[in-house]
Amino acid sequence: MNSRLLEILDRADQVVQETGPVRAEGRLSVGVDLGTAYTVMFVLDEEGTPLAGEYHFAQVVRDGVVVDFLGATDLVRSMKERLEARLGRELESAATSYPPGVSPGEVRAVKYVLESAGLSCSTLIDEPSAANTLLQVDQGVVVDVGGGTTGIAVIDQGEVVYTADEPTGGTHFSLVLAGARKISFDQAEALKTDPSRHRELFPLVRPVMEKIGSIISSHIAPFQVDRVYLVGGTCSFEGMAGVVQAATGVETLVPGNPLFVTPLGIALNDGVQTLALAERNN
Repeated sequence: MNSRLLEILDRADQVVQETGPVRAEGRLSVGVDLGTAYTVMFVLDEEGTPLAGEYHFAQVVRDGVVVDFLGATDLVRSMKERLEARLGRELESAATSYPPGVSPGEVRAVKYVLESAGLSCSTLIDEPSAANTLLQVDQGVVVDVGGGTTGIAVIDQGEVVYTADEPTGGTHFSLVLAGARKISFDQAEALKTDPSRHRELFPLVRPVMEKIGSIISSHIAPFQVDRVYLVGGTCSFEGMAGVVQAATGVETLVPGNPLFVTPLGIALNDGVQTLALAERNN
């Protein structure tokens, strides 16, 4: 992991905890990640450094499909308004993403959420490809473990040559914990995201990790792969990389703060679009 990547991820972790005003000059890039578990929005400056951001647990999407359009719209609009208040500027456009393999209609639904919330959609990109915009993997596999699905992108010489998406993700961790501990899904979600409980809970969720490893193995089998990069909040669970590495036989890494990798990559794609538009207008 290069130092610039670590710097961006550290900065992202800082800005989501801040609530005060932010000085924002020049072109801004905005990314919205409508996940099964978390909706995340980041605003970046011209250099790609995070200026402001928010993330909220919200079950408005299931397995890449918008199941609560009004709820998703209201959430994105409220996040937009709070970030605008901090920045002292209107946010006009944003990029967003979708899991590989969802239907064109579901992809359009994500775009319509942004538009209904007052943001024009500058670009749509699949989630693992968005993650690689930040990671800049030249050779390897980027795996985005979302709430409901696991998205895979095989990268060869910096280009995405294969994508896939299958059910199984962080929601399945919570379902397993809820059943094993006889608690509610929300209580299980809170338990899952408490790092101090990970070692205790690891035996319970390990089968789900192994399932994810099996999914990755089946999709990368035709390719020569020497490294797997895991992103998504689920990958913060202690022991995840080791289980996936054992299942795939391929070195597996988790960047710091994996929850923010894909939304930051999405925002960088808005920056690419914004820059291209500015250059056309000059």
